[in-house]
Amino acid sequence: MLNLGARRRGLRKGYRLVMGKKRTLLLVNNSASSLFYWGMLLKRFSYRVISARNGLNALREMELNSPSIVLTDASLPDMTSADFLAKIKNAPRFRNIPVIMLAAGDDQHAQEECQRIGFAGWLPKEVEPDVLYRTLQSLSEPIPRKYFRMATSLTAVIGDGTVVGGTERTEQVTALSEGGMFVRTLYPQPQNAMTPVRLKIGDREVRAKAVVLYRSEEQQASEPGMGMKFVEISDDDRAVIRKFIKQELTRDIAR
Repeated sequence: MLNLGARRRGLRKGYRLVMGKKRTLLLVNNSASSLFYWGMLLKRFSYRVISARNGLNALREMELNSPSIVLTDASLPDMTSADFLAKIKNAPRFRNIPVIMLAAGDDQHAQEECQRIGFAGWLPKEVEPDVLYRTLQSLSEPIPRKYFRMATSLTAVIGDGTVVGGTERTEQVTALSEGGMFVRTLYPQPQNAMTPVRLKIGDREVRAKAVVLYRSEEQQASEPGMGMKFVEISDDDRAVIRKFIKQELTRDIAR
């Protein structure tokens, strides 16, 4: 799809962990319903979203806001996608801003056109949220994240009562991704400690082994606990987490 060769800082209520500078993204689409869907999803990814319904207005918004990335529909009402991209690339101030085309998944012509004229990439309009997130990260961040981390409130059992796994106890998970989680606890385990975890998501129990990447003490942070990375997890259990995050991200914003 693309033409391309940590530490947790804080938690906000809602859908996202806020990590560093919030990027500005320009969304260009002539459909009000599409602007709503994509705009809400991108905001839940913690982007600052500005929008335009045609190419000319999009160029004006770029002058005013200097976005980090542009996500545009393949069909604009006032100019072709090739003309829109050419106007961006011909402006010294904007020529290095990556532009991604959204096109129908079966639109082979749009895909070929995207590659030919120099779009940074293309995505099908049916793209899954996790794929969209990784694509935007790869084009806008110096150290892109593989997985979106979502603020949440779930129950997890940490440890298994063994010497290696540690005392079994129930804790609260306040951030979750396909790659790991943040556990709110007054008793974080040592850094690099490995422990089994059981996470309750709906009627499923996700099992994994996780390593403690970092810990924050009560006196050092507003949220004491530990950041954990999954090092052993089945594909099925990872898929359960992915589905849960997608459901939360797209709640109340039908395409």
